[in-house]
Amino acid sequence: MSPLATRTAITDAPILDVLAERWSTRIFDAITPIDEDALASALEAARWAPSASNTQPWRFVVARRGTDAHAAIVDALAGFNQSWAADAAALIVFAAAASLDGQPLRWAAYDTGQAAAHFTVQAHASGLHTHQIGGFDRAAIGAAFDFGDDVSAITVMAVGTLGDIAAAPEALRERDLAPRTRRPITESVVVDA
Repeated sequence: MSPLATRTAITDAPILDVLAERWSTRIFDAITPIDEDALASALEAARWAPSASNTQPWRFVVARRGTDAHAAIVDALAGFNQSWAADAAALIVFAAAASLDGQPLRWAAYDTGQAAAHFTVQAHASGLHTHQIGGFDRAAIGAAFDFGDDVSAITVMAVGTLGDIAAAPEALRERDLAPRTRRPITESVVVDA
């Protein structure tokens, strides 16, 4: 079994297995196509994420490896991200609409983040691996997909099958095999009355 196959978090309190077992790889199988059923389930989970007043401000670009859309997203990624994310079977852009019917959607980025989180958890539960990417040119993504002034990219997510750790470059192996850590919850909770 690959050392990457099981990387269950050591938690201070019990959490759902799907959450404890979810982690972000940079090592994707560059040949296996996306599991279309698993992708459809992940997109459906994203669709059912909560949003302020049920405005659903999220917009998704689903780009499969080998398509012009996938290449455009790879081109918009920061250098290091290009080196590994191009192998992902799909790249998903999570974007947010800034307004609805002329009214600003103040929580659009937050709600879109929830859609991305729901996608991630469902993808993992369905056997896919993911990695969210913040290092990309938002203007290039917007131009490539005609977002206009009202829609902006929030994150890009690499999605696919876990790759072979032994075949990965050393820099990726080191990052993916590094211990999983989080600061203690006491450092995040400001008030616990």
